[in-house]
Amino acid sequence: MSNVYSIGFGIGTCNSKGEWLEVYFPQPLLNPADEIASAVNGALNIEGGNVAVALEEAQLQPLADQLESAGASEQAAILRQFAGSQRPLVAVVLHSDEAPQSVPESYLKLHLLSHRLVKPHGTKLDGIFGQLANVAWTNQGAIDLEELPQRQLEARLKGELLEVSCVDKFPKMTNYVVPKGVRIAHTARVRLGAYLGEGTTIMHEGFVNFNAGTEGPGMIEGRISAGVFVGAGSDLGGGSSTMGTLSGGGNIVIALGDGCLLGANSGTGIPLGDRCTVESGLYITAGTKVAVLDDKGEVAESVKARDLAGKSDLLFRRNSATGAVECLTNKSAVELNAELHSN
Repeated sequence: MSNVYSIGFGIGTCNSKGEWLEVYFPQPLLNPADEIASAVNGALNIEGGNVAVALEEAQLQPLADQLESAGASEQAAILRQFAGSQRPLVAVVLHSDEAPQSVPESYLKLHLLSHRLVKPHGTKLDGIFGQLANVAWTNQGAIDLEELPQRQLEARLKGELLEVSCVDKFPKMTNYVVPKGVRIAHTARVRLGAYLGEGTTIMHEGFVNFNAGTEGPGMIEGRISAGVFVGAGSDLGGGSSTMGTLSGGGNIVIALGDGCLLGANSGTGIPLGDRCTVESGLYITAGTKVAVLDDKGEVAESVKARDLAGKSDLLFRRNSATGAVECLTNKSAVELNAELHSN
């Protein structure tokens, strides 16, 4: 295991005050070999901690040569391509996995997720909202909101239109990385920091937030909120939703196991085990009262949905006559009851 958590060489955008707005890391490294870490630390005079160092033109070739000698030929090639860049360059070295303390550190961690180097909840992102500013994302790149009116005027005077696609702290993932083996119908609906496993399809109304994603394969036509991870072979129907910790879910980590289905316009505020189904139009929250049915369709027990969290092979439905939320299982009522109270 390397004594460095992550290293990234990036090219980004600063505002007129020299403050970072965003950074693109072509090939971030997770737990780089000790030889690579030593080469970077030595060339940039980094003694420890988590730091973001502005790269100067004169530093690129010597650093590239040292990385080449350390066996990091791909990283060396990237640095050589940086030569002559008209954009600001930065090297980020994270000796430990801590909450990001700058825009470059934040962007490196988001890249680690979207490059599939770590899974959601696999790296510390505490306080990332405070590190990132709202940015105007345009056809000319990221622009500071205070500088946007002047840039719009300058474009008009040239007979051009400055297209503002969105104003947000997070850019769309595909402007930074397109993971292998995915389909994304509407790229603006997947934020940088999303983790999309191979075989994932995101349809036009599907949405994936940062620090969330899919194991793949799967069909996503609903919303995967921040912090939510969807298992292999699970599908989210159109208009369905998963409750993230940013939208009222507290500290409960919501996840879907393998082979699950959220029907159209349904949702869950509890984690689901494998092979679970929530029928169309039904939203399960932690406090939802659920009637657990036995194999004869009789009510065996009434519980709160949180008591079923993480259990596998469950079907949640609403009784069309009474409106009661019911849960069926392929386990017997006795087996399910014992599992519910095993703690």
